Amino acid sequence: MSNSSAIAPQPLSPIAIEDPTKHADGKDKRGAAQTRKILRSANLGKVAIDTCNYYPQRDGHIPELDSGALTSSELIQRHLARSAVVKAFNNIFYKHLEWLSRPSGAPDRSFLPIAGNDPEAKAAVTAFLDSIGYGAVDPGPLAEGWRQQPGTPVYGAPYGSFDDEKGQPASADAIREALKAAGR
Repeated sequence: MSNSSAIAPQPLSPIAIEDPTKHADGKDKRGAAQTRKILRSANLGKVAIDTCNYYPQRDGHIPELDSGALTSSELIQRHLARSAVVKAFNNIFYKHLEWLSRPSGAPDRSFLPIAGNDPEAKAAVTAFLDSIGYGAVDPGPLAEGWRQQPGTPVYGAPYGSFDDEKGQPASADAIREALKAAGR
């Protein structure tokens, strides 16, 4: 059963890239060099929405990410240098996406954080979020994307328990406060 006040999804013009070189467990099928070659060939100058989260136990340790020198989105931006990466959707439980969608202006509309370096790309992602029933809160550039990673106050918690498929609405103020409360 879906939420009757949800807005029907609209087509998204930015590309979504699935990595055909990865096994389901995240291990590389073809090796790092081949992965980089595929990413470069897919690097089409589009907006790329980064929905990923870095989990060293799954992804292996990446020293630049482990040290905090880079965020995972900054690393993706390096690989997609001719595209504009915007981090979004990584902090909300996928089942909550169906139930928390609301029309623009609804008092119980939920908001998602987005981070990116390109203002036009962030505007495109904000428009896409609006078209599917969500508002956006911008914590800043990709370097600030760590504020919406696993283990931070904005990761999952504002939308309620993962045990509750419907979740609870998270206002722009709630998301701003959770982002502000994040610490390293």
